[in-house]
Amino acid sequence: MTDSVPWASGQVTERVTCVLAPNPGPMTLDGTNTWVLLEPGSSEAVVVDPGPLDLAHLEAVLRLVESKGARVALTLLTHHHADHAEAAEHFGAMTAAPVRALGAGHDDLGDGETLTVGALDLTVVTTPGHTADSLSFLLPAESALLTGDTVLGRGTTVVAWPDGELEAYLASLERIERLTASGEVARILPGHGPDLRDAAGVVTHYIEHRAERLEQVRLAVASGATDPRAVVELVYADVPREVWRAAELSVRAQLDYLDTHPST
Repeated sequence: MTDSVPWASGQVTERVTCVLAPNPGPMTLDGTNTWVLLEPGSSEAVVVDPGPLDLAHLEAVLRLVESKGARVALTLLTHHHADHAEAAEHFGAMTAAPVRALGAGHDDLGDGETLTVGALDLTVVTTPGHTADSLSFLLPAESALLTGDTVLGRGTTVVAWPDGELEAYLASLERIERLTASGEVARILPGHGPDLRDAAGVVTHYIEHRAERLEQVRLAVASGATDPRAVVELVYADVPREVWRAAELSVRAQLDYLDTHPST
């Protein structure tokens, strides 16, 4: 993977620039990636995940857009978690541009919906599992998929039980795998951490990792682990204790999955 790759704000492709939010941490890695998407020569930009309510960060996003001779015409959210969406309402007011997401009172996005802003085309790809409202956005001109927290730039993500669901998450990974196999997606632009230029390899790793963890949880339960915390202590002993609380959410999601798929 890309654990040693430094990550900061900057232009990633011809149409894509990252403005990194100042909220690094064990769960947010370097911070939240706020993505600015702009077709060359256009005056209308799309912002994906304005991030936490940090005015300096939001002003930095606006300065970047303005430096390109553009304005924010649309803001999109990959999901409702605060590190991605807390600033959405305020940013919408700052830009006078609509904010769209799945649910939560926003103008709902639908699977397969095409969004065209200033000659830039995006396609909505529903990818539930991390949360029930998780979305990804396909940017065909760059063969890139903006994945929010469904796929991260480092490590693997949390299935945030009870809102998140492992069966849905596995189906979302398989959907992204099909997009990589078809050639539609070659690069992943994640919600945290560096962009990933081997989308197919990353998704294969994610699927294999989930299968391995699921088997480890099954064995932990068979060995006598009686609650999610006990499973975490056995299965996630190799990860920092500061992320054990998040690991427990994933364990709860895995236990629910095993209840309905005992032989999987």
